[in-house]
Amino acid sequence: MCCFLAVLALLGPRLVLMIYWLFPAGRLRAMQVFDTWVWPVVGLIFLPWSTFTYTLVYANGIFGIDWLWLGLALLADLATYGGSASRRRDVGL
Repeated sequence: MCCFLAVLALLGPRLVLMIYWLFPAGRLRAMQVFDTWVWPVVGLIFLPWSTFTYTLVYANGIFGIDWLWLGLALLADLATYGGSASRRRDVGL
């Protein structure tokens, strides 16, 4: 069960973001949010939760409660990396 949750935390947002960009409405929205293809790819690799949340909350800018959602997404990204680093240390790799 623990391995399933780890895989879900690592691959889940990347898979959802790729599926989101496959649909025309999601692709159009992502093209409106990002000026170039570089930032979504970098975000997909390093900060998938933050990139996905930014794509969802960005309508006419980031205001008010949107900062809370982005902060929680950043914490989720950092927790994913911190949890995997802690697990590697416990295993001895």
